[in-house]
Amino acid sequence: MTVDSSSLAAAARQEPAAPTVVMKFGGTSVADAQRIKRAARRIVVQREAGKRVVAVLSARGQTTDELIAMAEEVSPHPDRREMDMLLSTGERISCALCAMAINDLGHRAISLTGSQAGIVTDTSHTKARILDVRGDRIREALDEDRIVLVAGFQGVSTSRDVTTLGRGGSDTTAVAVAAAIGAEVCEIYTDVAGVFSADPRLVPEARKLPIVSFEEMLEMAASGAKVLQLRSVEYARNHGVRIHCRSSFEDGPGTVVLSEDETMERPLVTAVTHSTEEARISLLGVPDRPGAAAAIFGALADAGCIVDTIIQNEPLGDGRDAEVSFTIPQEDLPAAERALQTVAGSLGIAKVDTDRQIGKVSIVGAGMRSHPGVAAKVFETLGEEGINIEMISTSPIKISCVIRADRVPHAVRALHSAFDLGVAGIEPDRGPR
Repeated sequence: MTVDSSSLAAAARQEPAAPTVVMKFGGTSVADAQRIKRAARRIVVQREAGKRVVAVLSARGQTTDELIAMAEEVSPHPDRREMDMLLSTGERISCALCAMAINDLGHRAISLTGSQAGIVTDTSHTKARILDVRGDRIREALDEDRIVLVAGFQGVSTSRDVTTLGRGGSDTTAVAVAAAIGAEVCEIYTDVAGVFSADPRLVPEARKLPIVSFEEMLEMAASGAKVLQLRSVEYARNHGVRIHCRSSFEDGPGTVVLSEDETMERPLVTAVTHSTEEARISLLGVPDRPGAAAAIFGALADAGCIVDTIIQNEPLGDGRDAEVSFTIPQEDLPAAERALQTVAGSLGIAKVDTDRQIGKVSIVGAGMRSHPGVAAKVFETLGEEGINIEMISTSPIKISCVIRADRVPHAVRALHSAFDLGVAGIEPDRGPR
């Protein structure tokens, strides 16, 4: 059998593809010209270290808020499709400017919109979900030795419209792209050094966590931690993407988010999180009959409202009415009120009350699974501080309490101290002995 010598030579010249890294820069990281140049230099450093680089950028600084304000100047209820057309421009600006800065540093860069990058979403305008990432164009550009800049927070729907992914959506873009192209890590660059045991603005002694499990990070994001968007963590867990959350403004490692079987040690409590951006809706006089709850929460789902904690007070006897209370993000409150107007009339609900002055404080930790008494300690701590608990929700690794918004900072500091989370040598839980 003869072998073509040219084929052998070509095979000999082939080298394993360089590792690929996805780098995401948030709005504060590209807020002005100097910060865009700093991000460009960090991207170039990775490329010069021999890695193929894809960078996902958010809109600069307060650009998204400014665009929303522009829309509200001309319309009290802006059309959601047109809002997506408007809001998607911010990330495109960031990418084009950063590509220019990279080109000036002697490297070839190309900026892509979400649709050009192959990010396909459903048709839910302003809160779309990614269905697929067809990364052929990204891979082609990488093979051409280009640095690829992808506009975060956006994609193209199955009906060929521009869509956006909601607040923090650039995190999800970065993770989805990393999964699609098989990146070794997705680095999320932000204005903090990593994930902390509490918000350092409220608790100066909060510790930076070197490692957090996906399960813990999901609960932290869902209960108020703003370092990573909830859907990005879900996507990373489901697709096995390792996340490294780190500072845009200083060198050094941040926090690595990985699977629980990789973390080995499980602290009893990992962090205290909080939120003051929720509202509570209470429905009084809900008829006690099958299908009532389905009608209420179906209407909210159709309106795109995300419901969190739910409490129903059972009626005292047959034929009595119930009371249902639940929490939602404050930004969903107007849509929720409109959705409930119709369902309240059809069900005969007596009254719809809203409360914007609530907050939520939560403790999260994988070690809670194997330790009794954690909930009791939370309630005791808040009770000693004179903080009234209005609603409670739990999971195997989280306890959340709804309290008055103005008591949230006090509650966070009290729980952080009660569980000794500021102590550098915190004793980990290694499971049952």
